[in-house]
Amino acid sequence: QVRLVGSGGGSVQAGGSLSVSCAVSGYTVSPYCMAWFRQAPGKEREGIAARDRDGSTSYAESVKGRFTISQDNAKNTLSLQMNSLKPEDTAMYYCAADFRSMPCGIATIRPQLWGQGTQVTVSS
Repeated sequence: QVRLVGSGGGSVQAGGSLSVSCAVSGYTVSPYCMAWFRQAPGKEREGIAARDRDGSTSYAESVKGRFTISQDNAKNTLSLQMNSLKPEDTAMYYCAADFRSMPCGIATIRPQLWGQGTQVTVSS
């Protein structure tokens, strides 16, 4: 059974950095596209960063230049490094996996599997 287990996150002041990670296990065929989504209280879940198997990435405008999505294939771990954090980055962060061989991007990913969510809180 494929599982995504998120970790990391926490609390930081504005301008600081945090990272979140997602351990992927139990698959026989690796996901074609993986991504990070976030959901702030009272708002819809939004895709913010995506990465395909070949390493191509895409980002939401709100995080471009500040966040970096990466994958360690040896450790089967997806990570999101978040720098220059702002209070509006406060949200629950979820990793997601799409096993379809389709164009991979934050607008096109259709996850079949989600991690459990990790809280990120940025204070002003």
